[in-house]
Amino acid sequence: MCSLGSMKNIVFDLDGTLADTSGDLISAANNCFIDLGHGALLDPNLDKLIAFHGGRAMLKKGFERIKVIWTENLIDTQYPKLLEHYFDNIDKETFLYDGAINALDRLSNNGHNLGVCTNKPENLAEILLNKLGIRSYFKAMLGSDTLSVRKPNPFHLLETITQMGGERETSVLIGDTDNDRQAALNAGVLSVLVTFGPEGLGVTRMNADAYLDHYDNLESVLDKLTYL
Repeated sequence: MCSLGSMKNIVFDLDGTLADTSGDLISAANNCFIDLGHGALLDPNLDKLIAFHGGRAMLKKGFERIKVIWTENLIDTQYPKLLEHYFDNIDKETFLYDGAINALDRLSNNGHNLGVCTNKPENLAEILLNKLGIRSYFKAMLGSDTLSVRKPNPFHLLETITQMGGERETSVLIGDTDNDRQAALNAGVLSVLVTFGPEGLGVTRMNADAYLDHYDNLESVLDKLTYL
């Protein structure tokens, strides 16, 4: 049995786990469509899930909706514009999930090492974490381009743990997608998926080691984890 006291290293995903970033992501994609004369093609409420698949996925989905046969060249042309708009408006609609900052505060005060392993580009993740006021909680922060690989490649997660000063056996990854689940599985690290993210209870199909319904319950969920 692994108790919370022995689980020193807690790694968080960012988008869809610590914060709902979908509003600003969708706004950035819609800005591209509007500039092209198509109007806003993505809905900020109905398209939350597609937002967490990344900028290119949002662009492709929007073009498909108006039956534009997109090419990689078209996506490559619009993607930098999307990033530029997102960079300039990164925290307009983004918010931390309820209880997240209190949980980070509790864990930090109790001596746990905290880190972030995200498939968001490193510079954008650094900017957002600082704007949200939580960057100082994390001993390490690795983005999608920090290394030559990213989740679900296990080295992305394992290197995050190493830079935190931790070990795989006393670590857990908290995320919201199958990428997170697979990264943890491939690395031999326990995983907890949040059910308040973009997919809601749909994440329970992914067979994570545990699920989290609110950050107020984080310690109790972690304390019940068992290493195989």
